[in-house]
Amino acid sequence: MTAHRQLSPTAQDAAMARSSSRTLSRYAQADKPLTLCVRDGEGEGPVELPAATVALLVEMLEALAAGRGVTLVPEGAELTTAQAAEILNVSRPYLVRLLDDKAIPHRKVGRHRRVQLEDIMAYKAASDREREDIRTQLTREAQRLGMGYAT
Repeated sequence: MTAHRQLSPTAQDAAMARSSSRTLSRYAQADKPLTLCVRDGEGEGPVELPAATVALLVEMLEALAAGRGVTLVPEGAELTTAQAAEILNVSRPYLVRLLDDKAIPHRKVGRHRRVQLEDIMAYKAASDREREDIRTQLTREAQRLGMGYAT
């Protein structure tokens, strides 16, 4: 399976996602499989969903209800540099520099670089932790200097 992307939803889609997420969230909390009844112009039929899928569906609907797009990427996926840069919210040239500096593992396929999703997420988590540590240090320093940051 390749990555699937749902761009920012329309107002009507967001409203529908909001309603659907409220309904499904009760079932997601039960952490049990769920059988849905799907209707279309030709009839209806049951669809069985594993508990983890129900929870994921609720998360996706909540994001769409908030007006955010959603990208679904399977574990073990190899990403292009453009896809990886988008996940990290950096430019593609900046990402390529990170790859060349060996900050993130990658492999080359011909002239193209490919990056494992897990490696991108590990880099993102480490970067987020580092930023949080710096923010904490700056806040402590501001408190120590009496710059208006009360605890």
